[in-house]
Amino acid sequence: MPLFDNVQYIKSVGPKVARLLKRLDIETVSDLFYHIPARYIDRRSISQIKDLVVDTSAVVIGEVFTCGFAWLGRKRHKIFEIILKDETGSISLKWFNFYPGIEQRFKKGDRLLVAGVVSEFRDTKQFIHPEVDILESGAEEELDTTSDVGGRIIPVYPLTQGLTQRQMRKILRNAWDRYSGEIEEELPDEVTKKLGLVKKIDALASLHFPESSADIELLNLKKTEAHKRLIFEEFFLLEAALHMRRQITKSASGIAFNWRDELTQRFISLLNFELTTAQKRVVEEIKGDMTKSIPMQRLIQGDVGSGKTVVAAIASIQVANNGYQVAIMAPTEILAEQHFKNLSPHLEKMGISSTFLSSSIKGHERDKIYEAIKSGETKCIFGTHALIQEGVRFKRLGLVVIDEQHRFGVEQKTMLYQKGEELPDLIVMTATPIPRTLAMAFYGDLDISKIDEMPRGRLPIITKIYYESQRERLYAGMRKELEKGHQMYVVYPLIEESEKIDMKNATEMYQVLKGVFAPRFNVALLHGRMKGEEKEAIMAAFKAAEIQILVATSVVEVGIDVPNATVMIIEHAERFGLSQLHQLRGRVGRGNLQSYCILMAPNRASEEAMRRLKIIAETTDGFKIAEEDLKIRGPGEFLGTRQSGLPEFKVADILRDADILEVAKDMAFKLDVDKYPALKKEIESRWGDKILLSLG
Repeated sequence: MPLFDNVQYIKSVGPKVARLLKRLDIETVSDLFYHIPARYIDRRSISQIKDLVVDTSAVVIGEVFTCGFAWLGRKRHKIFEIILKDETGSISLKWFNFYPGIEQRFKKGDRLLVAGVVSEFRDTKQFIHPEVDILESGAEEELDTTSDVGGRIIPVYPLTQGLTQRQMRKILRNAWDRYSGEIEEELPDEVTKKLGLVKKIDALASLHFPESSADIELLNLKKTEAHKRLIFEEFFLLEAALHMRRQITKSASGIAFNWRDELTQRFISLLNFELTTAQKRVVEEIKGDMTKSIPMQRLIQGDVGSGKTVVAAIASIQVANNGYQVAIMAPTEILAEQHFKNLSPHLEKMGISSTFLSSSIKGHERDKIYEAIKSGETKCIFGTHALIQEGVRFKRLGLVVIDEQHRFGVEQKTMLYQKGEELPDLIVMTATPIPRTLAMAFYGDLDISKIDEMPRGRLPIITKIYYESQRERLYAGMRKELEKGHQMYVVYPLIEESEKIDMKNATEMYQVLKGVFAPRFNVALLHGRMKGEEKEAIMAAFKAAEIQILVATSVVEVGIDVPNATVMIIEHAERFGLSQLHQLRGRVGRGNLQSYCILMAPNRASEEAMRRLKIIAETTDGFKIAEEDLKIRGPGEFLGTRQSGLPEFKVADILRDADILEVAKDMAFKLDVDKYPALKKEIESRWGDKILLSLG
């Protein structure tokens, strides 16, 4: 298809510019057409400099009076500055971040068209990082100065270093002239007509080449009919793909397990606690799935410590009782081994053999485990990504359980899932609560269960905000807990000192804390650059209470269950995402002891930083926290969509456009995609096999 030609064949591109475009994820003509402007500049009205109003957007034309580098503040921060003049006055143009060679682009006497937001510094009006075009001889004709309004609406694109707005607009124009005739309508007529959507070619044309009569406010808010069309299209294609994947799974022949309630009751009697109402509800949902011949695809979400693993264990017992095997995969060796050590004694009492497999197990011991799995002798296999190695062959794999699923790539999860001769049931678990809109967008093919209740007897974690000036008070509180025989984590965002960021770091503060608390209390350091064996040894020593203070980076976010750890101190808490803070807090409060989370903040933390920290301090509801975190970070960073293999949206925003998402999912899940070849082709061409893999 011509639309999937490489962009380097567009006039004025070539290999060098194509490499720059690739940084923007633009490799094909289609990618280019979907590179939608971030905003628009209204050049229909040119202002005089004397009439500019602070905090408003404006466009001016003037002549460069001076240009060059300047230095600001005590730290002598280097900036690039232009003084622009017209017949009515002058204004400063400033760049605090600039590309090498910017001083060669401008010279005194150049005529510039400048657009941006007017601000003020020491009674002098200025533009900070404005959009600038050099009006070469005859270029002012582009403004259509014969018009009453003096110009047109100009798109402003997301760029990378080495590309200019003028270049991008020229590339788009050349591509449009050559390829726009190839644009096809892939949405079914019944969908576009029912919703009154504009045609795709018209939507793209009006966004890249807006008419002079367009509403600039709606364009910048991404609320034009053209935007709505492309937003719906992105959501609809994703939901249709998820629907395809769900239909493939639902039409496949799975295993109808014989579920025995008395086995569940017997297992529960071996535990030293009762299941919560939420756990019982999820067990019933799993039972309903597993007794059908359709493969189960279920996501279980719940806070750290809510009891997801116990629920998965109950499903595992039923599978083993039917003569099948279970693979339970966790992202770290210590977490996988923790699951094994916690559950294997109970499984043994139930007559179910289990084993643990990791990459550190080698030689004869590994071969022996491989053989026991292959023969079917071992029914429940706990492990890390070592489970997906080629040498691991299951006799009858009936259930795959993936813990902390967002830490694995699509390919890793799929390799494990496809090791069964028959299509096994699937449980994926996450301790990151997923807001409804995000779950709808990215897990639309999975049935979702929530464990929204903590085990009885758990005391709520007390969360407090401390400032740097309260450090002595913090140390006194730490000493009080340590003297009770309790343990604690101290987490830092950095491993070592950074020249660019003035923050405390784990390596430096490890030495400080040793000076304060050793030798009476043992202090250890843990971070992601350590070798696996070293990390495992430190975590094992911490679990065995040989270490009292564990100084770490966020590598402990998904860690081990240490009921004796009662304090989580998070330094520079303002540097972490809300969900990450909530996850870190979940490392304590694992037993019946009162636990604390201390959020350390700088003395002069920003108002926004304090607002975020107060959200954590005031609630332990993971779903409320996740909603706020999603608003702040956006879905890509929140979920790690690149890691999950699912596409990032180019136009749509699941928060802003949640109402469109609902409609798109509803319509897509009522459609038989196989009846619409153009739609199916578009899904496959956009995302290839990724979206159709058995796992998401």
